Amino acid sequence: MSAYSENRTAFKDVDTLIAALVECGYPKECIEINETAQHLYGYHGDKRTDTAEIIIRRNNVNKYMSGGASNDIGFKRSADGTYSAIISQYDSGKHNAKWMAKLKTAYAENGIMKTASKQGLRFAGRKVVNGKLQLQFLKA
Repeated sequence: MSAYSENRTAFKDVDTLIAALVECGYPKECIEINETAQHLYGYHGDKRTDTAEIIIRRNNVNKYMSGGASNDIGFKRSADGTYSAIISQYDSGKHNAKWMAKLKTAYAENGIMKTASKQGLRFAGRKVVNGKLQLQFLKA
């Protein structure tokens, strides 16, 4: 049985987190969004004490990422409104620091896109300036 670990994030917006997870390889229909935290399940189908509001069930982790015997992956809402990633020791082989960095980048970009759209801006493209990615927008 692989133990879960909780990794704090700055993720607060559910829709932006879902969009980031989709960019990182999980189809939207494979991501559960629950009002109240639900139990996570291990690779044997065993119910764990760990809970989360946003869950990618083990069969989808297997199908889209690992191809092996995975556990559920979750994101648990904290009292301050941020989500912590709940990832098993086994699944941290693929869902490691590199994957989390990709998820954080996708979250940031989706958040910027959402804010820009609300402000009436239209996405114009990406540009690398001095080794840093810049998102460019135009007034709609």
